[in-house]
Amino acid sequence: MTHASILRSSGLTVGYRQPVLSDIDLDFGRGQFIGLLGPNGAGKTTLLRTLSRHIKPLSGTVEILGQNIERISALDLARAVSVCLTDNAKPPLLSVSEFVALGRYPHTGFMGRLSARDVEVVGQSLAAVAAGDLADRLVEELSDGERQKVVLARALAQEPKLMLLDEPTAHLDLKHRIEVMGILRSLCRTRGLSVLASLHDIDIAAKVADRVLLVGEGRVCDYGLPEAVLTGEKVARLYDFDAADFDLRLGSIEFRGDGGAGRAFVIAGHGTGAALFRLLSKKGLTIETGVLNEGDLDAYVAGALGAVSYVRAAHADAPCQTLAAALDALPACDFVVDSGARGPDADALRARSAERGMPFFRLGDTGHGHACASLAELSAAIDRLHVAGHESSQRATA
Repeated sequence: MTHASILRSSGLTVGYRQPVLSDIDLDFGRGQFIGLLGPNGAGKTTLLRTLSRHIKPLSGTVEILGQNIERISALDLARAVSVCLTDNAKPPLLSVSEFVALGRYPHTGFMGRLSARDVEVVGQSLAAVAAGDLADRLVEELSDGERQKVVLARALAQEPKLMLLDEPTAHLDLKHRIEVMGILRSLCRTRGLSVLASLHDIDIAAKVADRVLLVGEGRVCDYGLPEAVLTGEKVARLYDFDAADFDLRLGSIEFRGDGGAGRAFVIAGHGTGAALFRLLSKKGLTIETGVLNEGDLDAYVAGALGAVSYVRAAHADAPCQTLAAALDALPACDFVVDSGARGPDADALRARSAERGMPFFRLGDTGHGHACASLAELSAAIDRLHVAGHESSQRATA
């Protein structure tokens, strides 16, 4: 008999004597990657340990493949669910293939002898995580990234229907983080494996997960498609931060500058200003920018960074009003940065800055002002302007 649900919970409350998460109703289907998100201490690990029967629920029920988890034998549970909780497994004197073969224990019988089928599955599991070349290495000699892939291979060797993972990319470098997440996503697609993984990288969860489960303040805050659930407001509230914004359209967290280092106007548009906005924001500058068209990449990045943006609506009746507002705002800025954007709006802003004799930096070698061949040159030039302005202010004060 087949079951639409791989894992289901009803009225579930988890914790150690005292509730950590309450009233959890879940229903996970076959072949889904579910990202479990929430701040430290929210109960992610406690939930995973309860779903894997490492600890008993305080109340409610958990079903695996339609059966109450409390009534499933240990061997049957191990055949259905594999678990990778946070650890740093370094078993001495075990080769990788021997370590992965430990995952076959639910299938080998009382004597624990490996059959030809078991050996085949071990090889397939190593191949699935791109670790076949590690088979003869000792586990204790592996790097963190290699070891994490081997731990996943051991879990796969159980041939589970559901995999529960606690921070599978913790302590991994960027290359191995991407590789491990790509492997897990591929297994969901190719093997129909269901994965529930606690994650800290919101941007990766947004790109990889089929569903996200948000937990915090003792409850499930939301569950659903990341494209619908991971709004900037919900992410900021979940993690209690106000100095940055998560922008789902960009798939990233953007850090806003504090504005204490001055104000810069960026002549941008058509994606030419995105890198400049981030550069200037990191320097603590308040950013004004325009004239941008509605839907422009620059408008999304500027908005996520808290910049003042002069954006022309797609069907604006009076487009000149947006340009006029930008021209009026420009003289109040400390300097102008030209991204090289083309068009009459950009030309008008360049002309106004030249009329006012404003400090002017540009990428490229045409037009007036200080030409910078690269973002690195531009960064250094702005730094020199700040140093000169600071020294001038000190002399005036003296």
